[in-house]
Amino acid sequence: MKATPMLYMLPVVAMLAINPAQAAGKGGNPNAPVQPVQPVQPVVTPLPDVEAATLTFLREEEKLSRDLYLNFFDLWQNPVFDNVAAAEQRHMDSIKMLLDRYGLVDPVQDDTVGTFTNADLADLYDELVARGAVSAEAALYAAAYNEEQDIVDLQKAIAESTHADVTKAYENLLVGCRNHLRIFVAQIEIVGLVYEAQVMSQEEVDEIINSDMERGGNGQRSRRGGR
Repeated sequence: MKATPMLYMLPVVAMLAINPAQAAGKGGNPNAPVQPVQPVQPVVTPLPDVEAATLTFLREEEKLSRDLYLNFFDLWQNPVFDNVAAAEQRHMDSIKMLLDRYGLVDPVQDDTVGTFTNADLADLYDELVARGAVSAEAALYAAAYNEEQDIVDLQKAIAESTHADVTKAYENLLVGCRNHLRIFVAQIEIVGLVYEAQVMSQEEVDEIINSDMERGGNGQRSRRGGR
């Protein structure tokens, strides 16, 4: 009967022999090397297929905007196009960060102006470039059309988004698009033209262009008609 306690101790001894590092942490060998604690990596819930496709599409849609305005700046030397193109580059960068975060393939494998993976965006780019080549005013109308379309697409993306970080990024881009629409319409009105909605309802467009520039949207904070 006196041997019974020794039998109960055998499993404990065996455990200590198997894991001396743990034994040191529990009163074992104080000279045993301490295993470094590995940081816990945040778990990112994958995007549903539909949302992943939307994010991928918007990356190239922002590229279309940037490329279009760079093209119009070369054509007409209106600094507004150059300024907004720089903002569109920041939009592209913000979406690229999300693509990387969620492990999605970047569709912009070739960053050359006017080059797109999505065939529909390639066709739209060519169409808008042709429209804007007619005159400086036509280029402003084509740019405004593009911003209206971006607003519609972002509103849809926000409605389907289930990830807070993605939704926030889309909301920031939406602020930028509304500001860009205000800028282009203000330029159209400067030459005495009245802007009519091209994609959205006239009521929606009027509500945007008759309100002040918004804060956010990658740092744009100026009043209507400027930057």
